[in-house]
Amino acid sequence: MNKPGTNQIILVFLLAFLLFSCQQKTAKNDKTYEADVIIYGGTSAAITAAVQTVKMGKSVIVVSPDKHLGGLTSGGLGYTDTGNKAVIGGLSREFYHRVWQHYNTGEAWKWEKNSDYGNRGQGTIAMDGENRTMWIFEPSVAEQVMEDFIAENNITVYRDEWLNRENGVTVKNGKIVSFKTLSGKSYTGKIFIDATYEGDLMASAGVSYHVGRESNSVYNETWNGFQPGVKHHKHWFMHNISPYRTPGDPNSGVVYGVSTENTGVKGEGDNKIQAYCFRMCMSRHPDNRVPFPKPANYDASKYELLLRSLQAGRPDFFEKLDAIPNKKTDTNNHGPFSSDFIGMNYDYPEASYERRQEIIQEHRDYQAGLLWFVANDPRMPEYVKTEMVNWGLAKDEFTDNDNWPHQIYVREARRMIGEYVTTENDVLLKREVPRSVGMGSYAMDSHNVQRYITAEGFVQNEGDIGVKPPAPYAISYGSLLPKKEECSNLLVPVCVSSSHIAFGSIRMEPVFMILGQSAATAAVLALEKNIGVHELNYNELKVQLEKDGQVLEYVKK
Repeated sequence: MNKPGTNQIILVFLLAFLLFSCQQKTAKNDKTYEADVIIYGGTSAAITAAVQTVKMGKSVIVVSPDKHLGGLTSGGLGYTDTGNKAVIGGLSREFYHRVWQHYNTGEAWKWEKNSDYGNRGQGTIAMDGENRTMWIFEPSVAEQVMEDFIAENNITVYRDEWLNRENGVTVKNGKIVSFKTLSGKSYTGKIFIDATYEGDLMASAGVSYHVGRESNSVYNETWNGFQPGVKHHKHWFMHNISPYRTPGDPNSGVVYGVSTENTGVKGEGDNKIQAYCFRMCMSRHPDNRVPFPKPANYDASKYELLLRSLQAGRPDFFEKLDAIPNKKTDTNNHGPFSSDFIGMNYDYPEASYERRQEIIQEHRDYQAGLLWFVANDPRMPEYVKTEMVNWGLAKDEFTDNDNWPHQIYVREARRMIGEYVTTENDVLLKREVPRSVGMGSYAMDSHNVQRYITAEGFVQNEGDIGVKPPAPYAISYGSLLPKKEECSNLLVPVCVSSSHIAFGSIRMEPVFMILGQSAATAAVLALEKNIGVHELNYNELKVQLEKDGQVLEYVKK
């Protein structure tokens, strides 16, 4: 056999080097991804932001910790909190038009006739006089609309990718350069959008934020902070109910879920947040329902206060089984003791992923136990027993999660302290809002925050507020922006810069979709002009937003 010549040896080494280099580059590319705009989150705001970015001609990657897209919109909240529908425009309105299109087909009605359901939840005509809307829908329908948005626009989505919150965000000269997820992947972009309910990217980038209720004195408000004695939405105990295990005996200890802490002074701030729950999709069709599951750790004593309230004559346990198509419900909290797990989520916003999962499981166990208790406990009033036999979990929803919603209702977590803080003074039209990028109109709606013992020795809930604005109000571009000195290439359309009570109105899913689109619009315009998002000329932003159907001011017709 002839020995290889020098040239052959060099060629072999060269080929080996090239092969090695290609393998290294491929390995790197498997872990590193780049786009003009990087969106962290899988919420409805994340989807509209991604669609708008593509429509305006820029590249985008959605990095979603969720496997299912759409957040609460596809996670059980099908009985939409709309407020004034006239101020819902753009891609947000397009979503609800697509829902209408779905239910305008015969195939959509599997478990009941369209004529039996009627026209509930339908708008008349859209602002352009053509596109009809429907605001009530099944979770699976909402998720499919979200997936259609993604597919039609060829949007790249990486699912089940969780931000490395410890040291995964690289910030240089006040800008996010990239972030890593726990899987090791890295995402590099020019502008970033945090569209999560928790604000994890925002917080990890060093942006200021607040958790809990501010004192009224901070922003010159009335409805923030500790609010005892407010009786709203029937979410309070109408009867004198004892909080003690042995009624009337403080020495017997308190029943489950009652706080013994000092409550504080009216209007005073604290670190407490409004309660979470799951928006349950239930079915009353015998062929499409499964029995309510009994949690392994079921404890009937956790529901003692509900029993006492019902036995005292409370008649409205079933009031918020809101009907959605196909004999299903969007079941929400109602009354003094319901699906809201009051006081059990205070540490969620800043908790580790592991602790958050524990909190979510605790909420699931509590709510599953509540349904089991109401359906099976022999002490239930007769009207409750008679009605509950008709219900179960919807068999064809959330099929990969034992028919349980995949998204807990994070009504509030972190809220950015940004360039402009929206407060109740904006919502109640007490001051002019600069640089509108969308509108809200729903009441300032905070669910209960705690369950305490009154001076008279009875149990009562606190924190539930519902104050309606006199008309739709503008949301400022500055509420999507961190302070420039903290981060100059980040937009935050969900954990917006607002007070606790103002966020109670902003936090509606149609508004999140509006703000997601507006955030992306600002991002693309800034990229086109090679300027920062803080330097963007508002008039140019306004022109583009209105061109794309966003409603920035309300004109009563």
